[in-house]
Amino acid sequence: MSKIGYIRVSTEHQETARQQEIMGNYKVDRIFSEKLSGANTDRPQLRAMLDYVREGDTLYVESISRLGRSTKDLLNIIDTLNDKGVTLISHKEKIDTDTPTGKFMLTVFAALSQLEREQLKQRQREGIEIAKAQGKYTGRKPLPTDWTRFG
Repeated sequence: MSKIGYIRVSTEHQETARQQEIMGNYKVDRIFSEKLSGANTDRPQLRAMLDYVREGDTLYVESISRLGRSTKDLLNIIDTLNDKGVTLISHKEKIDTDTPTGKFMLTVFAALSQLEREQLKQRQREGIEIAKAQGKYTGRKPLPTDWTRFG
């Protein structure tokens, strides 16, 4: 029975120190850590962690949003953990999937996590549209091309 930690931040520029501290408080035996968007389900350390965990292990995360941003993806990950006999503990939401209430709350928080991501994307789109209307946003700069190579 091992204590496993999974840490994820969305970009290379973000720090994992806060999540590292939480894992230290839980005294985890091993940490899988990566800097990739949660919208991406093809995450090497997530796959490695899912391959590594075994029956009786406990997986610790700072928040369920660290595992995944869509309800479907998160529930698929939870199903994999359940099939392997692994308990999930989420620090922020105080969820423990060893209990029926914890399993129910996980589903509720998974839906809320997806809603949060979709609202963030909507606000971003709205902000871009406003900036475009004000002439402050023109999109990416075009890449320079050497057309003489194609002639």
